[in-house]
Amino acid sequence: QVQLVESGGNSVQAGGSLRLSCQAFGFTVSSYYMAWFRQAPGKEREGVAFIHTNGLGTSADAVKGRFTTSRDSAKNSLYLLMNNLTPEDTGTYYCAATPPGTGGWYSENVRWYQYWGRGTQVTVSS
Repeated sequence: QVQLVESGGNSVQAGGSLRLSCQAFGFTVSSYYMAWFRQAPGKEREGVAFIHTNGLGTSADAVKGRFTTSRDSAKNSLYLLMNNLTPEDTGTYYCAATPPGTGGWYSENVRWYQYWGRGTQVTVSS
């Protein structure tokens, strides 16, 4: 059974850093396309960072240069390193995964991903 469990969310001041973790169960992180999304109160869920099965990663324009996603196959985990946080980064962060298929290796459409975690809260104060 596929399961994703996020952790690492916290309250930090602007300019600080956090590292989020996503523990995967039921599949290996290197075999699925995976991603991080976030959702602020009253807003739609948006894609933040994405990683291919070959380890290639990319991030959304809003966080480019500040957020980086990576994985550790030995721990079967996905990570999101967030630097220079701003209050606009506040929200619930979700880990997502989907098996490879046709049509690219990432999407900012939440429906593209088959599996989701329950999220971890990040709060950035000014």
